[in-house]
Amino acid sequence: MELDIRYARSSGAAIAYQVVGSGPTDLVFVPEFMSNLVYGWESPRWRQFYERLASFSRLILFDKRGTGLSDYGGGFPTLETRMEDVRAVLDAVGSHKTAVLAAQEGCGMACLFAATYPERTTALILFQPTSRGTGDDPAEALWPSEVWERNLAAIRERWGTQEFSDEMLAEIAPSLAANEDDRAWFANWVRVGATPAAAYALNRIYAETDLRDVLPAIRVPTLLLYRGEAQESLARNVQKRIPDARLTRIPGDDEWGIFHSPEIPIEIERFLSGAEEALEPNRVLVTLLFTDLVDATARAADLGDSAWRDLLTRHHGVIRREITRYRGREVDTAGDGLFATFDGPARAIRCADAIRSGLRDLQLDVRVGVHTGECELVGDKPAGIAVHTGARIAAAAEGDEILVSSTVRDLVAGSGISFEDRGMHALKGVPGEWRLYAVSGF
Repeated sequence: MELDIRYARSSGAAIAYQVVGSGPTDLVFVPEFMSNLVYGWESPRWRQFYERLASFSRLILFDKRGTGLSDYGGGFPTLETRMEDVRAVLDAVGSHKTAVLAAQEGCGMACLFAATYPERTTALILFQPTSRGTGDDPAEALWPSEVWERNLAAIRERWGTQEFSDEMLAEIAPSLAANEDDRAWFANWVRVGATPAAAYALNRIYAETDLRDVLPAIRVPTLLLYRGEAQESLARNVQKRIPDARLTRIPGDDEWGIFHSPEIPIEIERFLSGAEEALEPNRVLVTLLFTDLVDATARAADLGDSAWRDLLTRHHGVIRREITRYRGREVDTAGDGLFATFDGPARAIRCADAIRSGLRDLQLDVRVGVHTGECELVGDKPAGIAVHTGARIAAAAEGDEILVSSTVRDLVAGSGISFEDRGMHALKGVPGEWRLYAVSGF
């Protein structure tokens, strides 16, 4: 079996990957927290799991940015960045459509990928999924914030020690903790999978991620797998949010270790063989950016028609330059405002900041709104309530302010972008009230 390691380039980082098997279906595995493409094959448990998946698929394995054999690449490995890394790996192996398998912490990025790129996702399989990391409702969130803070402090101070590894294994996979060989292997798995800084960052992002607004936008065949009674309410909560998702309980009680149940590959193969091919998607998850000039009418009156047209042309040029730079797509122009879409919210926010800075040089103030939501595609243009929401968020912004929805804030955990709470807003023509946040720093 070919086990060569190759690298895909993604935003300046080298992402390690390998392809195993030659089945009729492409299947990419998003690992739980960390992995190591070399050391994983030295474990009989992981080897058996990989080989079983490769018996019915072309299995695509990779180490996430900052873990295993992959570059860190600078900055924090956000969901959006890692989604781009998966795209880079899939492009490198020539996979235009793939089933996505993810476990635990990896489920967040997999959900975002499936909702954003339904045309590239044939199916989604999630093991031990949750809709959010932090919260007080045990049926919805993994742990309350005080538990996360204790665990994160322990990760930062004790990661990689045998004692801490033993404690983790006893909690997440007690059936393995009783075996001396498994204890020794797990401690090394932790060490070669992630540095203390990387482990802390991954867990911090996991804690801060909220997928509740993303899950309803998943329109591909979805299978949810869970193991243990404690995980049932979390998995059922996810099932309620994803249209037509199928839920299956796997025997056993260990929280961690997707490789630890021979039933899992069986369920995956059964699901993939029976999953109907999705129709050409007409609904996708999109990040929307709207700009609007402040006091444009008064400025036009002061300058006169000719000078105003010239300034507006330069204004459009600044915005279009930054949209292109941040890989967005201009959708429409309305007078003194532009509307663009992006694959991810962090890139849209950084684009908005660059636009704001560029327009200051022209002595122009701009208000910007950013929202991520499910849109209907009419031709190649997004439409629907999410578009109206984004426009209304822009209208609610103050001059020289970037205002975002709570959905956007929840999806950029780990990006280094900070926000100030602007409270609840009623947006004209949009149902309900919306909590909005102003971008305050990078």
